Amino acid sequence: MRRVSLNARLAQDAQATEEIYCALFAITHPALARPIRLSSDNTTRLSTEPLMYGTRSTWMGANPATDPYLWVVASTILPSDLDDAPAAGNIVLENVDNEIAILLRSFTDLAVINMAVVLASSPNLVEAEWRGMNIVSSDIDAGEVMISFSREDIGDEYFPAGRMSRERFPGLHK
Repeated sequence: MRRVSLNARLAQDAQATEEIYCALFAITHPALARPIRLSSDNTTRLSTEPLMYGTRSTWMGANPATDPYLWVVASTILPSDLDDAPAAGNIVLENVDNEIAILLRSFTDLAVINMAVVLASSPNLVEAEWRGMNIVSSDIDAGEVMISFSREDIGDEYFPAGRMSRERFPGLHK
């Protein structure tokens, strides 16, 4: 069973609440100078010119003053907790510009995405978290980008590592 904060539990049990869940995303890749930080909630106005909203959180070592999570119009499917399947989900970014499409098409190797669910009123307290998932595909059309991410299936792990040669496994070759 996953632990959640008392505030989240009270919000879930209440008939009506002002609490809002917020998804935070941190996308990293060796070609990026710094992580891309995205938020599904416009908690705080970050600047007026240009008008930008976002979430200030310390999740993943971010400095809330200088590295906010920028708000994007997005929807997401959370990774599942099934035992027999790898955690997989997606995020759909809406009303995107051409720069995001150019960025997504520029990578030839996998970028890593980390995801957390927090309450907008307490963005430093993580309610659920998924780290180290790989972006496996991005479907781009005129108005939205759907980014799919997943963990590597445990059945795909290489075991034993290396080749079974006489030098490494002498008992196999008698």
